[in-house]
Formats: sequence, structure tokens, C-alpha cells
Amino acid sequence: MESGSPSSADLLRPRSKTVILASASPRRQSLLALLGIDFEIVVPDVEELSEGEPAELVVENALRKARGGRALTTPDEVVLGVDTDVALDGALLGKPEDPAAARASLERLAGRTHDVFSGVALIAAGVERTELVRTRVTFRTLTPAEIINYVAGEEWRGRAGGYAVQGLGSSLVERIDGDLSNVIGLPIPALAKMINALQDP
Repeated sequence: MESGSPSSADLLRPRSKTVILASASPRRQSLLALLGIDFEIVVPDVEELSEGEPAELVVENALRKARGGRALTTPDEVVLGVDTDVALDGALLGKPEDPAAARASLERLAGRTHDVFSGVALIAAGVERTELVRTRVTFRTLTPAEIINYVAGEEWRGRAGGYAVQGLGSSLVERIDGDLSNVIGLPIPALAKMINALQDP
């Protein structure tokens, strides 16, 4: 990189602003921290939708989170809302509530290709911006023992679809087409595009 060129963190950081992350997700917090983005956390009480077209649902849920975060902050803050979920056969799988649901989810995903959708919503200066990101993930064929062992490790808890691609869940995956950071839970390229748009005069 040439001397004086902006770093990746500079490109992702709104000028003189701290991003308000409307999420309790440790993964999103870790990614923002790794990128060097200054952020604060608020956790709005938001009713998330689960029935309907997956691509539309994640964008609407992200916008609801961002709007909920806006209600807890001052009007000049930059608020980020993100919603990520796994879709198969036209429906969201959501986060399994118990080991049996986690096993059932992995059994459905095994040997098939599914979508990971993320809706990203950014509110700044009264303007709402949204983006939809889609990544295709193909699972290899899994044996019943592999599914049982993975679920026993507890990594599925709190994860859409019941797996974590940044952890041992990567061993379940045969192929990823698209943005890996989206599967982890925060699509960095889309976020960079949206934050860079804030810099335009």
C-alpha cells in the first residue's frame, strides 16, 4: 500500500462517527473490532418476522433492528442493523432451539446447497440504506454419527441453520459460492459499500 493511502479500516469508518451496532451478536462485534471500527452496542427489543420470502424477511428484520437502535440513540448517530439466516426450499431455517432441532436442521442441509441471506440496514442523517447479500453454501454428505457428534459439541447454539462456518462447522461444508463473511454473519463488502456512501458529499 502506498504511503498516505487509506487503510481498510479507514474505508469502513464513517467520518468522525461511532457506529451503533443494533445487535448482541458476538460474531458481529468481533468482526467490527477486527476491522478497527469504533462501535457501541444497543440491543433493541424488536419483533422479527419469520414467515414470507427469505430475501425480503432478512432485509425487513435488519431494518427493524436499525430503527429500534435509532430509537435508543441520538439522531446524529450511524446505526447498523444486520439479520442473517439460512434458507432452504424457500423457507428460513432460523436458529435451532434444542439438540433435536439442530440435528434435524443438519440432516436437511446434508448433501444439499442452501442460501445464506443477510439483510444490512444503515441509518444515518435520517436516511435509511439497505442491502441484501446472498451466499450459496453446499454441504457434503454427512453420516448420522457426524451430525450427532457435531451437535454434541454445542457449536450450533445461537447459529442460523445450526452450524458455524468459522468453527468446526467448516468441516461440514463442501463449497461456498460468494462472500464468506456473509455466512459468518456480517457481509463486509456490502457494509463497506454502504459506509463509503456516507462519505460522499
